[in-house]
Amino acid sequence: MTIDDPARPETTEAPPSEAAGPDTPGTSDAGANSPRKAGTWSALRPLVLRLHFYAGVLVAPFLLVAAVSGLLYALSFQAEKVIYAHELEVPVGDTALPLSQQVNIARKVNPNGTVTAVWPGAEPEATTRVLMADPDVPEGTSLAVFVDPYTGEVRGQLPSFGSSGALPLRTWIDGLHADLHLGELGRNYSELAASWLWVIALGGLLLWLGRRRKNRRALFVPEGGPKSRRRTLSWHGSVGLWAVTGLVLLSATGLTWSRYAGENIGVVQDGLGGATPTLTATLEGAAGAGAGGGHEGHGAGHQQGTTTPQGPDIGIDKAVEAARAAGIDSPRVSVVLPAEGKGYVVKETDTQFPLQLDSVAVNPADGAVLDRLAFADYPLLAKLTRIGIDAHTGVFLGLFNQLALAALALALILLILWGYRMWWQRRPGRPVARGAWRKAPVTMLLPLAAVTALVGWFVPLLGLSLLLFLAVDLTLALVAKVRARSARTS
Repeated sequence: MTIDDPARPETTEAPPSEAAGPDTPGTSDAGANSPRKAGTWSALRPLVLRLHFYAGVLVAPFLLVAAVSGLLYALSFQAEKVIYAHELEVPVGDTALPLSQQVNIARKVNPNGTVTAVWPGAEPEATTRVLMADPDVPEGTSLAVFVDPYTGEVRGQLPSFGSSGALPLRTWIDGLHADLHLGELGRNYSELAASWLWVIALGGLLLWLGRRRKNRRALFVPEGGPKSRRRTLSWHGSVGLWAVTGLVLLSATGLTWSRYAGENIGVVQDGLGGATPTLTATLEGAAGAGAGGGHEGHGAGHQQGTTTPQGPDIGIDKAVEAARAAGIDSPRVSVVLPAEGKGYVVKETDTQFPLQLDSVAVNPADGAVLDRLAFADYPLLAKLTRIGIDAHTGVFLGLFNQLALAALALALILLILWGYRMWWQRRPGRPVARGAWRKAPVTMLLPLAAVTALVGWFVPLLGLSLLLFLAVDLTLALVAKVRARSARTS
């Protein structure tokens, strides 16, 4: 994500001394001297460079906030294990109490709450998390009562948010990353950052690959030597090359639940038959929709049913047994208690490879299976969406995922800082001259304009901010023209 690149003003193609980049001039990669390729790139490069410059200068602050908060979020998973160790871990005992008994203990501790779901401990040392709808916790958040499965001791109560069960620390950081704790208004910041991240990353990739260099090693490995703009550019380009795939994926997955682009993505996904299927948990003769799923921090919660079911109930222990018999064999499960007219829903929540995300609805009257939904039966787009969202939120593949997110966030922070440093180091230089689009052939310009308009409509904040960049550019051009005219007449 180069903020600007060493192209001389008023040129359509960088001179050899600049195009050679961090290596000696006059040498190039294979094919770099092809007239056709050189002509195409020399026409396209000024457009990419100018867009990259404005996006880097004006959008980079939003990306920097997203990257810093994203880094904190990636580290918060492990921080939670330390900060909330008393609530999350217990000494391993000989025999675990029935889930129904643990639920009753949680009810006695908080009689004003309504149990909505139960998460049995996935490891022997883990507590059971009994989730409750409680008026004293924020909307969309459950109260988690942590119960020792061996002794029945209540280890604590904490707000729990989202399908990954984020506790207060991670919930606060997630809110900072998503909307700066400003609600719907703040979501515009994160959508703007996600909308431009892939554009800046791919634009920087084109600029870096388009530079001449004496060997391919300089493409991947930053150079040493004394501090200079050349060395900064080398680090910026090399690290950006290694990070570009992850940054584009972060941008794409972030847009899936954004406010404006997310709606368009959902429409396209549904139109292509990639909608996420839902499990039918409605009892025969009862109205209502089946239980569905969600993802961390963006509408997924535990508030699935807050009323006491009517009629006979086999209990949570037998419901889990019925689900196990129906093929739910992962140790990581979430048990959603039945509301009126609904059955139990037992969902696998193991996002380690191989994924175990099947779910079963069980009739509370007799333990019969009402419906079964296997993750293997999801449409391909639905699978990719689920995996992408889990990867973006750090729950796919566990610690490896979180370390990868932290590395990407750190890389993005460094790329932005290096970009601004290059901008400072080249002063009083300026980016490629205005009006570069006029030098591009019509056969290239018209398709490019059509694609830009389509992408701008599909990703609205990208389109609107791009129009703003153009307006700023035109305004600066008019001001420069007026000043030049005044200088000539004075």
